[in-house]
Amino acid sequence: MKLFERINQDIKVAMLSRDKDRLETLRSIKSAFLLAKTEKGASHDLTEETELKIIQKLLKQRKDSAEIYQQQKRNDLYEKEMLEASILSEYLPAPMSVEELNKALMQIISEAGAKTTSDMGKVMGIASKKLAGKADGKLIAAGVRAILEKNANA
Repeated sequence: MKLFERINQDIKVAMLSRDKDRLETLRSIKSAFLLAKTEKGASHDLTEETELKIIQKLLKQRKDSAEIYQQQKRNDLYEKEMLEASILSEYLPAPMSVEELNKALMQIISEAGAKTTSDMGKVMGIASKKLAGKADGKLIAAGVRAILEKNANA
């Protein structure tokens, strides 16, 4: 079942169970999907990769908002954003462990033939595509930088 169809099914379940928070979050996902489908130059069907990117973007927005609310000591809004973030996380694949990420990055770096941190842009382009939805961009960048710095100093 495609993710869009799964979201639609879950919206129906949330409506029947009167789960207001879940329903609101699922509707925001559906809305983002529909907006992406109707953008100029977009194909009518979203790929799984595009759907995952949309959900990741929504998740990042929720986490960023939650962080701001926490700094401002607005616990009510912080908890709401974190609840929505946990619901969004259910639709993403399980994130890679640090060991799995480092192993994948080592392989990508060797395939790209990167030696120093000046090759980071080339590696990041490949890594971002291969690891989309599996690891956070900040973690990927930090891992690539650490490995390339270690290789340069060796």
